[in-house]
Amino acid sequence: MRIKRLYTFLIESYIGTFLAAFLVCLFFVLMLFLWQRIDDLIGKGLEFSVLFKFFFYAVLSSVPMAMPMTILVSSLITFGNLGEKLELLAMKAAGISLFRIMRPFIVFVSLVSIGEVVYSNYAMPAIQTKLWTLLLSIKQKSPEVEIPEGVFYQGIDGYNIYVREKDPDTKLLRDIMIYDISKGFENAVVMAADSGRLKSASDKKSLLMTLYSGESFENLKNQVSNAKAVPYRRESFSKKDILIEFDANFDMLDESVMSNRYLGKDLKALTVDIDSMQAHADSIDEANRKLYNHHYFDRGLLSIKNLYYADSIKDYTIYSYQSLWDKMDPAQVQDRVNRAERQVKRMKMDQPFIYSAKEADIKRIFRYDIERHRKFTLAFACVIFFFIAAPLGAIIRKGGLGFPAVISVILFLVYYIIDNSGYKMAREVVWPVWQGIWLSSFVLFPLGIVLTYKAATDQVDSIDFSAIKNWVNKIVQFFKSKSRKQSSEKEENNNIPSSPQS
Repeated sequence: MRIKRLYTFLIESYIGTFLAAFLVCLFFVLMLFLWQRIDDLIGKGLEFSVLFKFFFYAVLSSVPMAMPMTILVSSLITFGNLGEKLELLAMKAAGISLFRIMRPFIVFVSLVSIGEVVYSNYAMPAIQTKLWTLLLSIKQKSPEVEIPEGVFYQGIDGYNIYVREKDPDTKLLRDIMIYDISKGFENAVVMAADSGRLKSASDKKSLLMTLYSGESFENLKNQVSNAKAVPYRRESFSKKDILIEFDANFDMLDESVMSNRYLGKDLKALTVDIDSMQAHADSIDEANRKLYNHHYFDRGLLSIKNLYYADSIKDYTIYSYQSLWDKMDPAQVQDRVNRAERQVKRMKMDQPFIYSAKEADIKRIFRYDIERHRKFTLAFACVIFFFIAAPLGAIIRKGGLGFPAVISVILFLVYYIIDNSGYKMAREVVWPVWQGIWLSSFVLFPLGIVLTYKAATDQVDSIDFSAIKNWVNKIVQFFKSKSRKQSSEKEENNNIPSSPQS
């Protein structure tokens, strides 16, 4: 009964901190995402409904990344508070071990991790499909026209517009100069006016610019051919309307653009696609092997299986050839030699296309496999961060938000840097997918085991952080050396063509 009350107390003290940390971490991850996409949003004149949808999907897509950081921060703060208030010491004095104290938290974190896997597999494909479809649609939308003062504005295709001054009250543009090069430089139109106004047409498919008190100069080379001097037309006007093609509407793309990609697929669909792409890559290898093995002198008459190719016909080695040559006259021999040489040249020309096709398939397979592993790595990161943060909070015995927040940011940055490095290696096909995607787990999980063991056995003073650092460096160096070895082997395989099998 007392243990149940203790567990209830611990979970209640944890839940509130967890929810608060989740909101803060979600906001942090969301800001990172928006900072990367801010250039795609600024100056587009997007409606509120479009922006609301974008932010809504961005929030939902940030949940998996925010959850490990939430576990890290909330565990540090909770166990730091328990240590600072000597509640952990009191529980240990009552004969309750640290592992027993951590039991309800382990159950809670395990449920969160399972929920993250379910969320990443079932909810995230639909969320990412909608988010990235919306983002692509926003990228393709033409920017809202906002002509600055004192510089040439090139935001409208085919036009360079200069405005010396803008009146914010009357929306009047003063001292305007327009270079219309929509029909080419040789048929450019130059307009200068004292003032003018710019507004969107009712259909939002064009812009209407009204100019007052100005002149226009237009080249007429397209109307006169083979003329030494290019004729032009000059016009003075008190008022002139110019219609400029400019599509300001927001057109939503079809979601099938993203749903058929790896971001919009669950584990089952990813596995099926990987299998089909692997079968295609294997078929390329099989076709290449048959191409090398299918050497002949005369189809249906003389089959030569032991024929090897190299850079020139001189490098051919033909076994048991004497009986074959004796049956042929010189013209036949020369004909077969020429035929074999042409075949070798054709095979050499086909090799770049074969390698490029296979390389494209391998890269696609890696992309899909990375997405498949991603559905588990962040969930496992929740477990790792708990076994790092909980004993670390018990060790440092610092509650509140200040010190635990600093430690959390440092640990998360370390995880983020290692994770991104592994992801880059896997995406560039330098490392196998499982090595690159799980690199951060390989590095940090043993740290969690060490800290948990030391905190549970009260061996805080014996923690050798330099040994941990050296161990981490050894792991990193191991992967780097393996990466260099794989890169060199890959270069050798690309530079030296493989011999055909006899």
